[in-house]
Amino acid sequence: AQVFSCWDMAGKAGYRDLLLVKARLAEHAERYEDMAQLMRDVAALGTELNPEDRHLLSVAYKNAVGSRRTAWRAITSLEHKEAARGSTKLHILKEYKESIEEELRQLCEEVLTVLTRDLVPVASDPESKVYYLKLKGDYHRYLAEFGGGEDHGKSTEDAHTSYKMASDVALNDLAPTHPTRLGLALNFSVFYYEVMNSPDRACLLAKAAFDDAISMMDTLDEAQYKDSAAIMQLLRDNIALWTSDMQAEGIDGDYED
Repeated sequence: AQVFSCWDMAGKAGYRDLLLVKARLAEHAERYEDMAQLMRDVAALGTELNPEDRHLLSVAYKNAVGSRRTAWRAITSLEHKEAARGSTKLHILKEYKESIEEELRQLCEEVLTVLTRDLVPVASDPESKVYYLKLKGDYHRYLAEFGGGEDHGKSTEDAHTSYKMASDVALNDLAPTHPTRLGLALNFSVFYYEVMNSPDRACLLAKAAFDDAISMMDTLDEAQYKDSAAIMQLLRDNIALWTSDMQAEGIDGDYED
């Protein structure tokens, strides 16, 4: 009833603005599931999102999913420690981890549906296409992190396909210093390292993106330079980390956009 009264009172544009105001309030209150629902409603209206709107969608799901990824990793680490000492409580850990996995699966599938159904089809410029396809790659990658068997294989393939499609557009239509192109290279390289277990390919991709951009950095204004330099530093950190990892196993903690 509230939705229809808002619609009747202010029309589609007014309703959209109201959703965005509420999404910003939810962000301020750190209620990211509420924020995600509101941004899903915005996307479902069928109008293209501007950069600020895209950022709100990204923040909502990055935080909602990120807290659960952190929880899953913590429980998985504890599970390994308890298994090593022969704990009798492993079934409790396993059940709890599975409940986190289900929450992760639902959130990832939610945002992937929004991207596939509502956002990628109406993306009219290269930056938007790369941005959304990168997000698809990211959330398929998150599914691959905890998925097993066929689920892992399918999510890995879907992530690679999305990242590759994004890369094809980015390499053709975005400057090497563009933050969206650099962020894609950062996350695609993390995918190769974490999911594909290929530090060689991860380093190759990250180094190519860094080298392509570094020679053009002095052409950017201050604001552009700051955005691009921050991502390039993460690329450089990962290259150093992964190079060390190829020489000595057991190092982790890579960075992503």
